[in-house]
Amino acid sequence: MENNGEFNKEHKEGLYKAIYARRDIRGQFTDKPIPEQTLSRILQAAHHAPSVGFMQPWNFVLIRSLELRKQIHSSFRRANKEAEEMFDGDKQAMYRKFKLEGILESPLNICITCDKDRFGPVVIGRTSNLDMDMFSVVCSVQNLWLAARAEGLGVGWVSILHNSDVKEILGLPESVEPVAYLCIGYVTHFPTLPELEAAGWLPRLNLGELVYDNLWGRECLTEWPELHKEINIKYGEKNDI
Repeated sequence: MENNGEFNKEHKEGLYKAIYARRDIRGQFTDKPIPEQTLSRILQAAHHAPSVGFMQPWNFVLIRSLELRKQIHSSFRRANKEAEEMFDGDKQAMYRKFKLEGILESPLNICITCDKDRFGPVVIGRTSNLDMDMFSVVCSVQNLWLAARAEGLGVGWVSILHNSDVKEILGLPESVEPVAYLCIGYVTHFPTLPELEAAGWLPRLNLGELVYDNLWGRECLTEWPELHKEINIKYGEKNDI
């Protein structure tokens, strides 16, 4: 790291590579075991995420038990059937083709939770927005995801689950909420594009249309001409790191 706190070019490139090469992995897992030292590094990265009031509300439930994963998988299948019925026509047909989890295929599942009672009812920064602890856990998830990608491990977030099922299966206390149910392991390959983007489910939005100047809906072209130009360049068309 440089004296002014800025990363050197090599370190910056590594960080951005992890961000842009991260994928939600569902069907490319291998059975290669994860070395415990590697897993420790990933968990340490997750544990060093920012958290509201420094409350560190997360816990990490490591799940290798096939029986528990079968129960989670059954819960996923029920929730996925409900989700399928919410789409119509071509979207429903396309939805049925997607593999949206790797619960049984991955060598390890991790449930990252939020303990809303940690350090008491009053937490600095959580006094106005009581969900800030949940957002802190999401930061932890992202840290874990990027660290795993740097280690060559794929991660898939299984969002099609009912929290009540997860809490019952894993025996979570009343005050503890499941935030992310993750499948993690080595993979045969990392897809070039996110699966839903590659399949044409939805397009990647243009960043230039998502950045506003001071007020909602006011484009930044007039006040931020150079920024407006830069954010309208798609990633991969320019490399100035």
